[in-house]
Amino acid sequence: MQALLDASDSNTASIGMGYALSIVQTYSSEVQIDWQRRNGMPPVAPNVTFQPRTWFNEDLESMANIVPGVVAMVMAVVGAFLSSLTIAREWERGTMEQLIATPVGKLEIQIGKLIPYFVIGMTDTALCASVAVWWFGVPFRGSWTVLFVCSALFLIVVLSVGYLFSVTAKSQLGASQMALLVTLLPTFLLSGFIFPIDQMPVVVQWITRVLPARYYVSILRNVFLKGTAVRLMAGDVAALAIIAAVLISLATRAFHKRLE
Repeated sequence: MQALLDASDSNTASIGMGYALSIVQTYSSEVQIDWQRRNGMPPVAPNVTFQPRTWFNEDLESMANIVPGVVAMVMAVVGAFLSSLTIAREWERGTMEQLIATPVGKLEIQIGKLIPYFVIGMTDTALCASVAVWWFGVPFRGSWTVLFVCSALFLIVVLSVGYLFSVTAKSQLGASQMALLVTLLPTFLLSGFIFPIDQMPVVVQWITRVLPARYYVSILRNVFLKGTAVRLMAGDVAALAIIAAVLISLATRAFHKRLE
């Protein structure tokens, strides 16, 4: 008997292999006893052998499972935290009047405020991915282009989250705390980074469907460990694109070029 295990999630693969091995060993013992009973005495019947073969993370290294998730953690926290200070800083410094007096539109202000943090976020992505591959030895079997395109999409999402809080809170402290609360804990607990989503309660699994980090962590593991084609990740990419469009629209509508 051969069992093929997807070890891109090493924890789930180890548990599955343990269960499969236990089942096969029990069945093998039953077959042997039954054979001896039907044939009287020895010889002993050959055992059923279990030959596991793990794919994508052959050595079941937890590092290969964790490090790609760390990339998502860094991008989510840094992106949302930095962008949450943009408009709130203008209110606290008293320079909002000058910004409102400019002829640029709301979307142009949003783009102008977020471009520097987008560059910083993409630089962090390149740095984290390079360290993961060349320092920690995490296998990279996919395309760098796919990685950076998907990372850019996720970064747009987290930057929009931070910008939305910055517009609504009008306080750097309040906006940064809300951004960290919305990005840090969900990314750590509900994205599949630490705990497999399919082992969570059904209600929690449905909640994770609105979390962008869930889709990005899945993309990272597919790109790093499997080299999955883009068409097979179309669902995750489409989900990120939809969330990005919704957040950009909300953040743009939330900003009003007037003093309140």
